[in-house]
Amino acid sequence: MLYIGRGKMWLLQITLISLTVLGVSSDSHTLRYYYTAVSAPGSGLPEFSAVGYVDDREFENYNSETKKTRPVTAWIENNEGPEYWDGHTQIFKGTEATFKHNVRTAMNRFNQTGGIHSFQYMYGCELRDDGSTAGYEQDGYDGRDFSYLDTQSGLYIPAMHEAQITTQRWNSPEERVGEINKNYLENICIEWLKKYINYGREDLERRVRPEVKVWGRQHPDGVTRLQCLAYGFHPRPVDVKWVKNGEDHIPSDEASPILPHPDGTYQTRVSVEVPTREGDTYSCHVEHSSLEETLSVIWEPDNGLPIGWIVAGICILVVVVAVIGGVFLYKKKKAGYKTTSTSDTNSDTNSSTNQAELPAVLVT
Repeated sequence: MLYIGRGKMWLLQITLISLTVLGVSSDSHTLRYYYTAVSAPGSGLPEFSAVGYVDDREFENYNSETKKTRPVTAWIENNEGPEYWDGHTQIFKGTEATFKHNVRTAMNRFNQTGGIHSFQYMYGCELRDDGSTAGYEQDGYDGRDFSYLDTQSGLYIPAMHEAQITTQRWNSPEERVGEINKNYLENICIEWLKKYINYGREDLERRVRPEVKVWGRQHPDGVTRLQCLAYGFHPRPVDVKWVKNGEDHIPSDEASPILPHPDGTYQTRVSVEVPTREGDTYSCHVEHSSLEETLSVIWEPDNGLPIGWIVAGICILVVVVAVIGGVFLYKKKKAGYKTTSTSDTNSDTNSSTNQAELPAVLVT
């Protein structure tokens, strides 16, 4: 995730969250770090940025323009002192140099001598409500998968031909980077995640009920398009669906990503097309951890309010802009710890893991 001013930054946050949090249950927690480096100034983005998330909350960030790690949430700022922030700043400064090298290395792999290119990395861990854990780490170049860590075997898997040299070196008996990072993801990352959960539990585990609006529009071809907007809810996981006559689930032909609001809540919209005929009833059913039972809102043929279409248009616009922003971003998974670096000689993307007392970062 790139820190480039509040307006653009929030837009990029939308993309990252929609790409990486899907499938996480409401009672699970995640710690994730995102690194992005660009090959040259002039793109309007910092040459390097690092952002940390607990669940859906950005809690700290660093970029090559400010040269400083800063807190984003009150609960991390109130619980960690100058030693923590100075330590993270030094770690990210070292990571910045490594990632600038990574971009140049990847450009060499693709025989590129100019232009603006990006190398991205994401790692993190998940603590589920049943006590089980998971870790992940991925790299990307120019919006495409580059490589990822198979956490079962501890080996790196190339996602493209140009990544084979890098992954062979990381998997070599001399390097064994995957084994080191696998240990971090399964142990150290989880311990830091537990600490952050304790810091921000009130914020992270709050429950806010969704508001629901439904509307529809009848078309001349005998089809009615129904829309259901659920908004203002927290946490992020939600299930929204249309139901016919109270019992028959109607598969959606269009569903927006679950998008964040600036106030920390979320929204999503689900659309279906149904035959226009009398006698059938349609309702939108919403299931969310803040609700004791399913919330059901019936669509009435005369309640297709113009305001509904205005809201829908805004939602669509947000999704489109987020996707455009996402072309420059990439999701990357790995659990993080202190700056570590292993570098390939002869221009290869670096990766390393050194262990320090920080929620960390694997440098690739």
